[in-house]
Amino acid sequence: MSFDLAKLEAHLTTRSYIEGYTPSQADVHVFKALSGAPDSKTSPHAARWYTHIKSYEAEFDSLSGSSTAGETFTKAAAPAAAAPAAEEDDDEVDLFGSDEEVDEEAERIKAERVAAYNAKKANKPKTAAKSVVTFEVKPWDDETDMAELEKAVRSVEMDGLVWGASKLVPIGYGIKKLQITIVVEDDLVSLEDLADKVAEFEDYVQSTDVTAMQKL
Repeated sequence: MSFDLAKLEAHLTTRSYIEGYTPSQADVHVFKALSGAPDSKTSPHAARWYTHIKSYEAEFDSLSGSSTAGETFTKAAAPAAAAPAAEEDDDEVDLFGSDEEVDEEAERIKAERVAAYNAKKANKPKTAAKSVVTFEVKPWDDETDMAELEKAVRSVEMDGLVWGASKLVPIGYGIKKLQITIVVEDDLVSLEDLADKVAEFEDYVQSTDVTAMQKL
């Protein structure tokens, strides 16, 4: 089985997960196929994704979804026996073509789809641009009441802000951080302003961070 790291890096350039807006079995499949964290210098997006998914490692078995989308990055190489058969018939060689020809065809199809999408989008009324964001809040210490911290965080109201699912993630020394998913309208919600509002709960909040963001 081979692994296409370049394909994974390109895929994650505009995405936070292998499929959808939350971790799934597709992410688990790809994570397990890697021998370790990708080099952050040559594959920064894949490295960021790897670190994020690793925080869910204890929950891999309970994550939803299918591994199918992840399998596109770990496809087995074609059987060697297929080569002689292709050599016997030039027509078959022409039918399958080289990897380079396949890549060129894929790029052509992709360009056509993008052009069709842009044309269709231009004819539609403009809708509000939205993003799915993974927002993290760290407490002062292990004695911080995390239930009260989350209650305070969710009390923040802004036009275009929707609070989603959350979980507590261990970060060491008995301390856990709050990791919460939000959906924001890009033109209405400034993530910097949101962080400032959350930081006002200084009895609970030590710091905040945005660890993932994906356009809808």
